[in-house]
Amino acid sequence: MEFQRARRPEQVAQRRRTILETACAMLRERPVADISLRELSDRVGLAKSNVLRYFDSREAIFLEVLDREWAAWLDEVEEAVAPADDAVGVATAVATALLGRPLLCELVSGMAGVLERNISVDFARVVKRNAHERTARLAGIVRSRLPVLDDAAARHFAGAVLVMTAGLWPHARPTAAVAQAVRELGGPPAGERVRDGLTEGLVNQLVGLVARATA
Repeated sequence: MEFQRARRPEQVAQRRRTILETACAMLRERPVADISLRELSDRVGLAKSNVLRYFDSREAIFLEVLDREWAAWLDEVEEAVAPADDAVGVATAVATALLGRPLLCELVSGMAGVLERNISVDFARVVKRNAHERTARLAGIVRSRLPVLDDAAARHFAGAVLVMTAGLWPHARPTAAVAQAVRELGGPPAGERVRDGLTEGLVNQLVGLVARATA
């Protein structure tokens, strides 16, 4: 099929949406590190060079998906965290909402090691500005529920959410050999391990910050 360049703004926006939706669909099948630009382009029905008319790189596509997922997750967290929640309740709500968004977890886990490795300085500025704003928003949500925390403590927790997710999520998709070895050692299933590890880790983090603030 002959490539027809999108010329009107609405055509450009629609083609970008198609690329992003295709990237999301592929992320539901396998990790971001395993998805090449060629595969993504083939799925969209465009040549790689034509996909790059709309995004700077493969990494830029997934970073934009990440930002959209991040924003939607924060909307969910704001609704999920009840005004009367204590530190345990707030941290548990954050973890539960996060685990309900595997695409976000997958992209966070690959953000520093994979996705930020092939982007321009200009786009890196956009990515880091967006990340700063998203982190600040989560910190603000936490502070609104736990006013005993100062801004630095709330931002520390918001950063810890990303670090713990990045560290734990790769264990959610073990190979068959690794899964079998874990079973033989009496370990929990991968999903349970990640769920419990993230929830317990965030609870301990937030409870500790509150305890320090009130000491």
